[in-house]
Amino acid sequence: MRYALGGGFTAQEQQRRERVRLDAVERFERGDSNRMIAADLRVTVRSVERWRRAWREGRSPALESKGPQSPPRLSERHFAQLERELEKGPLAHGWEGQRWTLARIKTLIGRRFHVSCTVQGVWKLLRRNGWPCRQPIRRAIERDDGAVEVWKKQVWPQVKAWRRRSGPGWSSRTRPGCR
Repeated sequence: MRYALGGGFTAQEQQRRERVRLDAVERFERGDSNRMIAADLRVTVRSVERWRRAWREGRSPALESKGPQSPPRLSERHFAQLERELEKGPLAHGWEGQRWTLARIKTLIGRRFHVSCTVQGVWKLLRRNGWPCRQPIRRAIERDDGAVEVWKKQVWPQVKAWRRRSGPGWSSRTRPGCR
């Protein structure tokens, strides 16, 4: 079965979702209604209807996980090589700065392994292999705190939208005293 994220779940998440489907099978066999099953398992009625249809056609095996929908783009050996390349940093591969972006990793995969993938595919690949989405720990070396403070005090007040009065407004297009 396919889900909204296109099969980008971790192995634990896939097992959890399969347990939910198999719990639904037990409820089908008892004769519970779709609404009751959906409420108890915290899924949509539409999903339960789909599962019941598949269950009628193929019983329990029809709802068991069939694994990822497509084979991985990179083998485990290639992913280990990719990790070593990522550890070298973006500078070693010709990019300025010390941040890896998904677009840069996509380009690196294309150059190194001659494999084409999308930015979303890179995100799924990294997530499946246990790479978390991270923010930089430290601020950039190039950051100028003085310039930031000047911008906050001088530029931001001019850019910031004016606030409305706290009193009641007037719904007419004309002013109250102009009748």
